[in-house]
Formats: sequence, structure tokens, C-alpha cells
Amino acid sequence: MDEQVDRLVNKTWAKYCSIPDNVRLLIAVSGIPGSGKTELARSMSTRINQIYQSKNPSANMPIATSLPMDGYHLTRAQLAAMPDPDHAFARRGAAFTFDATKFLTLVRALREPLTSTSGPIYAPSFDHAVKDPVEDDIAIPSTVRVIFFEGNYLSLNKEPWNEVAELMDELWFVDVDFEVARKRLIRRHIKAGIAADEAQADLRARENDLVNGQEIVDHRLPVQEVVSSIYDPTWERL
Repeated sequence: MDEQVDRLVNKTWAKYCSIPDNVRLLIAVSGIPGSGKTELARSMSTRINQIYQSKNPSANMPIATSLPMDGYHLTRAQLAAMPDPDHAFARRGAAFTFDATKFLTLVRALREPLTSTSGPIYAPSFDHAVKDPVEDDIAIPSTVRVIFFEGNYLSLNKEPWNEVAELMDELWFVDVDFEVARKRLIRRHIKAGIAADEAQADLRARENDLVNGQEIVDHRLPVQEVVSSIYDPTWERL
């Protein structure tokens, strides 16, 4: 994994150095649940900021960030208002349970050229304690020039996800064996309190997460990078 990440860091830094000062570099990191895309996006953001800091010792603002898609989950109230709320809640995490149009609006705003008057752009986060998004909780200042988006559906060839993909400079996909992902998901669901025990966590992984994963794989757009997710305990945060 380290060699893969080193190459991607070098590639991203070179690409950042080649773009105009008023443009952001937007990279979408996708993969099935449990693939490790979150940790990859975070690692990339950290590494790019380290390079920037080393070349600009007086700089006090990061230029890169990772941005999760989690804040674009439909709220519980929105799920409850669907024709089949029981199905909607059971399948929460599927593509249809996200506000993709709202996410597209964010990406379009971040794609706009930066000016001397550009202010921060805000994105929602997701509060796992209340199981709902928190509006305008993540600030993206104009000084941030490299954004690693991460989410399941960022390379999905379905409307409007494909419109999101078209706005990205690159699409990356984290490839993982479904069985490895299932084991990671069981640990994650128990740790997060989503499931009470291993059996319940395994049921959710197989009947929801990996069903979504199959759709992600079956309808994936062409991507610029496929990153192999190998087993690494540090990736269990996912």
C-alpha cells in the first residue's frame, strides 16, 4: 500500500503544481463499503499538506482536505416520508438514501474559479450519535486547493452521480475482496453500535452494505486509478 500511496502523492502534487492559482484540484475516492477509501483520502490529504508545509514553512493554513459524503445521507425524517419507510431505513446507505443532487450542488460550487473575494463553502457532516446530518458543519476555506472526496457512489454510472464524476479531475477506486470487506464491516458495525453482536453485524453487511457494493462494482465508471486495498489494521477505521 505504501508504494501505491507514494506514487499517488507524487502524482497529485505534480498535478496541483500544474493548475492555475484560481482552480481547485478535485479527486473522488470511491469503493465498496469497507474498502478503506476513507483512510486513503485522509492519508492523501495529510501527505499533500506535509509537502506543502515543507516547501512553505511560513504557511499556517492547509491546502488539502478530505471530504466525506456521509453528510449527504437523507435524514431520518426524509426516510420516514418515503412510500416504504421500513425498506428505506433497512437500506440506509444505498444510493437512493443519499441526497445526490445536493452533493452535486456542493461540487459545482467548489469547481467555481477562486477570486479575491471567495469565502468558505460549507458542507454537512454526519452525527452518528443522532444518526442524522449536521448542516454547514464542515468549512472549506478558499485556501483549500486540493480536495479528496470520499464516498461509495462517486464513480457510479447513474444519474446524478455521473454528473458529479464529470466535475472531478480524477476518479480513484479502492478495490477490495468482498470477504475482506465483510469482516471489516462486522467489526465496524459492532464498534459503532449499529449492531448488537457479530451475527447482527454480519446480517447487515451481507444484506445491505455488500448489496450496495455489488451495485457500485457493476455500474462503475472508468477511473484513472485503481488502488488495491490490502489488509492493514490501521485501515480498520475505514
